Amino acid sequence: MKLVAGNWKMFKGPAETVAFLDELEPPAGVEIVVCPAFASLAVAVGRGLPVYAQNVHWAEQGAFTGEVSAPMLRELGVEGAIVGHSERRQLFAETDETVRMRCAAALEAGLRVIACVGETEAEREAGETDAVLRRQVAAIPRHDALVIAYEPVWAIGTGKTATPELAQQAHETIKELHDTRVLYGGSVKPENAAELLTQPAVDGALVGGASLEPESFAAICRAAT
Repeated sequence: MKLVAGNWKMFKGPAETVAFLDELEPPAGVEIVVCPAFASLAVAVGRGLPVYAQNVHWAEQGAFTGEVSAPMLRELGVEGAIVGHSERRQLFAETDETVRMRCAAALEAGLRVIACVGETEAEREAGETDAVLRRQVAAIPRHDALVIAYEPVWAIGTGKTATPELAQQAHETIKELHDTRVLYGGSVKPENAAELLTQPAVDGALVGGASLEPESFAAICRAAT
């Protein structure tokens, strides 16, 4: 069964989150999770879909202003977390080592994890995609509760999308290195979801902007069936 995760980034407060989940009509035959902003996690829990956070710290508690721990998420009823999203790497100094620590802490606490990897446009143009993926994947723990999301950074929020052939190739590389499901993330939309999700090595999608509207997200979920 394919997995489709909606990463809402810094959109949708509690009221909008409740309205979205009340309107969404998720299809059968696909595993669906939503990843609201921290302020909206509590109201999302218990409304029919698994809820993941967008980040998680490696410490159980401490002087880490602005962070949230895995036990706190578990107490809310959150089931998993995204770790190492390209925006965290680019804008907030996330490294392969901090990704590893966040993944390990989340998994140890009983959370599921979507760990993100992917190359920048400059790295792809320099022929470094394979090396980047190998380095990033090497830092990710092996665990049954972990999946990897391949998100070419040049396709995040740009409207650009990897061709199905490029996505397939990258997913094959990742699966050679890590025996897990691999999701595609990078401007996934209802218009391109089917051709991406029918690639043999693509096990689902991590959806950004197109997950913010119930019908758009539902259409991508239907394509995954």
